[in-house]
Amino acid sequence: MTDQEQKQLGKTLWAIADTLRGAMNADDFRDYMLAFLFLRYLSDNYEAAAAKELGADYPTEPADVLRKLGVNSRLELWYQDNPDDTGVFEKQMRRRMHYVIRPEYLWTSIAELARKQQDELLDTLQKGLDYIETESFASTFRGLFSEINLSSDKLGKTYPERNAKLCKIIMEIANGLRDFSTDSDALGDAYEYLIGQFAAGSGKKAGEFYTPQFVSDILSQIVTLDGQEPATGQRAHMDSLMDFACGSGSLLLNVRHRMGTHGVGKIFGQEKNITTYNLARMNMLLHGVKDTEFEIFHGDTLTNDWDILRETNPAKMPRFDAIVANPPFSYRWDPTEALGEDVRFKNHGLAPKSAADFAFLLHGFHYLKDDGVMAIILPHGVLFRGGVEARIRTKLLKDGHIDTVIGLPANLFYSTGIPVCILVLKKCKKPNDVLFINAAEHFEKGKRQNRLTDAHIEKIVSTYQFRTEETRYSRRVPLEEIEGNEFNLNISRYISTATVDEEIDLVATHNELVRLDQRVKTATTDHNRFLKELGLPLLP
Repeated sequence: MTDQEQKQLGKTLWAIADTLRGAMNADDFRDYMLAFLFLRYLSDNYEAAAAKELGADYPTEPADVLRKLGVNSRLELWYQDNPDDTGVFEKQMRRRMHYVIRPEYLWTSIAELARKQQDELLDTLQKGLDYIETESFASTFRGLFSEINLSSDKLGKTYPERNAKLCKIIMEIANGLRDFSTDSDALGDAYEYLIGQFAAGSGKKAGEFYTPQFVSDILSQIVTLDGQEPATGQRAHMDSLMDFACGSGSLLLNVRHRMGTHGVGKIFGQEKNITTYNLARMNMLLHGVKDTEFEIFHGDTLTNDWDILRETNPAKMPRFDAIVANPPFSYRWDPTEALGEDVRFKNHGLAPKSAADFAFLLHGFHYLKDDGVMAIILPHGVLFRGGVEARIRTKLLKDGHIDTVIGLPANLFYSTGIPVCILVLKKCKKPNDVLFINAAEHFEKGKRQNRLTDAHIEKIVSTYQFRTEETRYSRRVPLEEIEGNEFNLNISRYISTATVDEEIDLVATHNELVRLDQRVKTATTDHNRFLKELGLPLLP
């Protein structure tokens, strides 16, 4: 599918969503829309794998014959003809695919119920979603649809109303997808497009699950450059990638896309919000990431709920080649006394209750490999706020861990209009300076949100990669100078943003004024001559 077709698929699906949701909140409708799109993907994938598994035994009847036989799929026909073999088949499919979908729960069957406006659609759909969760082999599928409430009053007050609403939604999605290829790349891109569109309508809530694509591009390009020697070019492979506040998983997928299908050994993500956690898992699978290639954990990052990260033996503790993150800005938290002794914070200090920004940063940094790179989006306050944040910042700088500070324009995010920055951190960086990039004035203005073009992104990444200096844009600042500024990282202290007044050539200006004065005198003389001939009063 071409890029144009992929964009058109996304737009077609968004038009359906925008039309059908009616008075329903965009966030609520998003969950239904994306879950049904995901069911379509799982079904297509499963039927293709079934055909491969059964080989010559798989039915080949065309669609019109299937309809005459009263079945909705070739797999359903096989089930009818081989009732004694279905148990063995499902066991094998569970091993191969790690999930199982019975024929009556496949998308084709659900869509046919919707087309016929069958009363049992809602009940069948609920059983199908439950079946996928409970009968699947891997924990990746457990609870995947837990936030899809088909009994919600938002769909309708009565069963018939809810059933009718679902029939309409599913039928429109089926019709919208009919003219498009539905391979994993196409559906994955459509899924990402819809997430972005729903984020645009979610305001501040969008910050819980969405990083704008152009910001995501900057972070993903930075961490896919060699961690130690940025000028040497792209990484060939990374064993592990982590986002500890992964939202819908778009940042992780962006890095994977840049590295190539086999460029990342395993992807790790953590998300506190249950709905967004499910969204991230669906997003991974929809983009063709196998369930063995990623692990998304539902839990609180700051209290470190994830068991694999609580390993006390340094030799066994997980470390990541690259870490990307867009945690909630200035999140209020409760730093308990016990957390003060936590290995993540012990050497630096606890971030204040009013803003957990440095707590998130230190959490990620603790699990970074010695030759790894971390890129994190934070509010500008982390660059200059005092108190314990100043002490944390000072230690990070003295230990040589802050590599680059990138100031971004205001109003890039759906969740906030404030300008933000990207901090790039390394455990073993070589230059004894900090690179400052002031990209705040370089953007394309939009109606609701500003955006960064490919040229803006390329300029930022190239400046980072080659550590180039440019007046009013970038500068490598020695640590001694930063220390002289009491370890304040406010970008305006190191890169002038003031407009330089144009230098005036006084001699040239004087000569121009003399020339103009002479022209005025000549013109006045000529004009008075005409006035005198006409008998009119002369000009002074």
